[in-house]
Amino acid sequence: MSMPDPPPIPDELDRLLRRMRLPHLRHSAPHVLATARAQRWDPAEVLRVLITDEVAGRDAATRRTRRTNAAFPTGKTFATWRPDESSISEATQNALSTLEWIHRHENLAVTGPSVIKGIQSSSFCLYNDTTPL
Repeated sequence: MSMPDPPPIPDELDRLLRRMRLPHLRHSAPHVLATARAQRWDPAEVLRVLITDEVAGRDAATRRTRRTNAAFPTGKTFATWRPDESSISEATQNALSTLEWIHRHENLAVTGPSVIKGIQSSSFCLYNDTTPL
């Protein structure tokens, strides 16, 4: 059983949110307002949830834009990585892929030719970026 769609926000509020360029808040507002009415939330809590959604949406959009502008190769994961074609030793690759070095606050520096056996050297770093911390 699915929940019924919440009522849309009033037209005036929609126009104001569009004018202020708050797309994520505008998207989540109907659901948050319906929940707030049903659970009798404090107005400050409603604002906190709406603003948190807007900030999270903007952060995600910024990440997407920066990655697109950086023109990194995309769509790569460890599942498609071919360790035998890399000049990086397999033991080093395995150690780096665990991301333990991040929690130890260590840096990773990748040097060498831009292409190693047909694989861009930046590719290994991007594989690590898709692994959840």
